[in-house]
Amino acid sequence: MPRSVPSVASRQRRKKVLKAAKGYFGRRKNVHTVAKNAVEKGMVYATRDRKQKKREFRSLWVMRINAAVREFDLSYSKFMGLVHKAGLELNRKVLADLAMNDPMAFKAIVNSVK
Repeated sequence: MPRSVPSVASRQRRKKVLKAAKGYFGRRKNVHTVAKNAVEKGMVYATRDRKQKKREFRSLWVMRINAAVREFDLSYSKFMGLVHKAGLELNRKVLADLAMNDPMAFKAIVNSVK
């Protein structure tokens, strides 16, 4: 029976890491030990930032809605309270988009909840 050597598997592992490090700067793209650390760190950031992206977008929508309702002498919190009391099923993403791209429709929504 021929002797089994791990060279094929280890080469595949190294190639996988170096392929993931494509586009990195300096030794991070072509030295396996450095690339492995960079790729692992990048995966940690990717996992963390998938959660942060949701927070940042919600914050952006809140700022846009707040800026839009200030023209109608309302604050964001009072406006959202009125929206929920009126039973409107529009989320912050849709409200922010309307405030930015369709001010007349947003004005109609504000007038309907006042």
